[in-house]
Amino acid sequence: MARGCLQGVKFLMFAFNLLFWLGGCGILGVGIWLAATQGNFATLSSSFPSLSAANLLIVTGTFVMAIGFVGCIGAIKENKCLLLTIDRYAQRDLKKGLHLYGTPGNVGLTNAWSIIQTDFRCCGVSNYTDWFEVYNATRVPDSCCLEFSDSCGLHAPGTWWKAPCYETVKMWLQENLLAVGIFGLCTALVQILGLTFAMTMYCQVVKADTYCA
Repeated sequence: MARGCLQGVKFLMFAFNLLFWLGGCGILGVGIWLAATQGNFATLSSSFPSLSAANLLIVTGTFVMAIGFVGCIGAIKENKCLLLTIDRYAQRDLKKGLHLYGTPGNVGLTNAWSIIQTDFRCCGVSNYTDWFEVYNATRVPDSCCLEFSDSCGLHAPGTWWKAPCYETVKMWLQENLLAVGIFGLCTALVQILGLTFAMTMYCQVVKADTYCA
């Protein structure tokens, strides 16, 4: 009973942090809209033009999103039941994606799997037998081979990587979670600033054209 209550509390913590993150997204969106449409009208101080309602909302939204993201990660790591459900769903979805490997129009997916299997020295989602269902034969992509050569995926299983890619990549992410999170937040911040700058410039051009006309 106590264990069930604890799991319920952890799930509520995850839901709360997810709502917190979504709220940050909303605040950030309003800030970007305000910066793009209102311009200097939203400035709070003439002495500090950068101290505007739009910029404050953008900073606040980014901060709230970061806190919500960290909270979600923490809740997921503590909630083994939720983590197991996500794991099962992710593995099932990845295994479906294997059937698109090497098919027309899926060059990105094909290259991604080839790079992952080569760099992480792994094969398949759970193990190399995942590819047997894809090919309907005892074979794997050449990127699974210990020593790459043309059609090496048709050789004996002893010449293939045995490690499961899902667990291998997940372990790498866990070991580098902080670095990955910082990189993701920095990338998102750069994209957000670029979007804000582009929208602001567009609005300024439109205003200038209207004034000249």
